[in-house]
Amino acid sequence: MDRSYIASLGLEPVLDKVLAGARLSMGEGQALYDCPDLHVPALMARHVRTRLHGDRVHYVVNRHVNPTNICVNRCRFCAYRRDEGQDGAYVLTAEEALEKLRAAGPVDEVHIVGGCHPALGLGYYEDLAARVRAAYPKASIKALTAVEIDHLAKVSGVSIREVLDRLKGAGVDMLPGGGAEIFAEGPRKTLCPEKIGGEAWLSVMAEAHAAGLRSNATMLFGHLETTTHRLEHMDALRRQQDATGGFVCFIPLPYLPGNNPLGEEASGPSAMDVLRTMSVARLMLDNIPHIKAYWVMLGLKLSQLCLSYGADDLDGTVVEENIGHEAGSGTQQALTIPELEEAIRSSGFTPVRRDGLFREATQ
Repeated sequence: MDRSYIASLGLEPVLDKVLAGARLSMGEGQALYDCPDLHVPALMARHVRTRLHGDRVHYVVNRHVNPTNICVNRCRFCAYRRDEGQDGAYVLTAEEALEKLRAAGPVDEVHIVGGCHPALGLGYYEDLAARVRAAYPKASIKALTAVEIDHLAKVSGVSIREVLDRLKGAGVDMLPGGGAEIFAEGPRKTLCPEKIGGEAWLSVMAEAHAAGLRSNATMLFGHLETTTHRLEHMDALRRQQDATGGFVCFIPLPYLPGNNPLGEEASGPSAMDVLRTMSVARLMLDNIPHIKAYWVMLGLKLSQLCLSYGADDLDGTVVEENIGHEAGSGTQQALTIPELEEAIRSSGFTPVRRDGLFREATQ
């Protein structure tokens, strides 16, 4: 990193903080977004990811299961949801969900997320989690977003803590990070007016962490938000992490404009915007250990580039993914272990197989 060049861009104080491992301010994050040379935040982010993870890049042998696409929310960016009775609407039985898992073979992580069904109560998800745990005793079970947890509490007439405790008792280890979207009230009201707000999302995650569950965190970007909104979102996450310490991984999710009403107003982020946001996230989120380049929504080639821009995780084999693909993702439905490991090695890194909690998995 050429200090004189970085100083000429007004970023020498940021560089000093990065090298010292100090927290960046919102203004410094904005300066990184505004920097005309993308390589400067990239080099700083590469320094941080190397300090944290060396040359390791993580991946997981996982399987996604989407129990239902029937949802009371009408998020304008979503191409996946259906109303009851609408063509394509479905609810999987527990046995159907298990059949999908069996078809995938051995897995280290089961990822369960879907719509907020108006009638499916906590018992359905408890039973599903317990069956998955019995079938996969060593796998991580990552199930239900904060939005789904809040919805289940309301549908079942119990507290959020009871939902969390009962799911944990059935075998759930952690929550996925979905539903965070963007916390800023203005764009959020336009994007997903029925969905719980950012403060409520953070509150559910705080309760999950207090219950001994870990979670991921996400941010949907490239739609109606500004870079200031993104930085506010990251700052809210790191303040929550200071308080509860339960976030394992942050996933910046690019908005995909296909087959949804928002597509007429927003086109999604450019590749350069994705790379810059990955770098800024690694630099701002000093207390969240992992940053994921989610190849399902980014595409494998761009995800490989992200590994040099701060990311240390590629997600995994996936097998079947519906939510991103219905919104226009043109990526494969699955990758094999050799394909993932080759993608990592050819990017200059060492692949490390993990479980959902980033514990090294047995090969």
